[in-house]
Amino acid sequence: MTRLRSALWLPLFDELADPVVVARLAAEAEEAGWHGVFVWDHLRWREPVRLVADPWITLAAIATATESLRFGPMVTPLARRRPAKVARETATLDRLGDGRLTLGVGLGSDRFAGELSATGEELDDRRRGRMLDESLEILVAAWSGGPVRHHSRHYTVDGISFLPRPVQRPGVPVWAAGRPGHVKPLRRAARHDGFVPVNLEHPDQLADIVTTLTALREPRTTPYDIAVPLPPDADHAAYAEAGATWWLAEFAPETVSLDQVRGVLRDGPAECDTERIR
Repeated sequence: MTRLRSALWLPLFDELADPVVVARLAAEAEEAGWHGVFVWDHLRWREPVRLVADPWITLAAIATATESLRFGPMVTPLARRRPAKVARETATLDRLGDGRLTLGVGLGSDRFAGELSATGEELDDRRRGRMLDESLEILVAAWSGGPVRHHSRHYTVDGISFLPRPVQRPGVPVWAAGRPGHVKPLRRAARHDGFVPVNLEHPDQLADIVTTLTALREPRTTPYDIAVPLPPDADHAAYAEAGATWWLAEFAPETVSLDQVRGVLRDGPAECDTERIR
């Protein structure tokens, strides 16, 4: 058994749209015993949100302000980013944080702010899914340190080596996000290091997800993470019993405030145990 690890999951909006402020929060969280700080990745959000920070610059600030907690984008819509650039960014950020980066990935959505359509990104979920999987192939190859040769419909990387490598071996852990009842995200997540189930309504849903992931991952024996977004007053123990290894303390994006986050931070991490799935 291992303790359920706890992380702040921060929308970088309005009062949290300042990387200096978020870096200070991360340092306070580390001192209070939290295990991670993860940040949203958006270009904009619906009203009343007006201010939005860049996640990667903010993560660099977190990396330099802390020593032990895990950090990363949770989640980045990888299909709207150039995978070769992400390969460089993730390796550099992992080195800056001495091996503490986790890369959360997902399809992204145009539903909340129209940010994909407003910037001319791909709107078809299936195409973005293929782009996401191709990007992950490139990242895994890039983190190996060898020359990357990838030629596909969406991306070309012709013989580039992405050195220096990340500190973590064989590469940066990848957590893939998905909704309950959708099989493709589970298959994607099973190929990597963790799953982030969004819009869970009950621990029983998580138990079913863990059963499916365990079957998909056979015969792998490496540790695997299930990171569950939950409000601070949720029954963390029930989700830990169902298979969660991380609790991501979630905040409403339209109303999140510095005082609210500090209040949750000072209440401390969850106190319950879980068994890591393999």
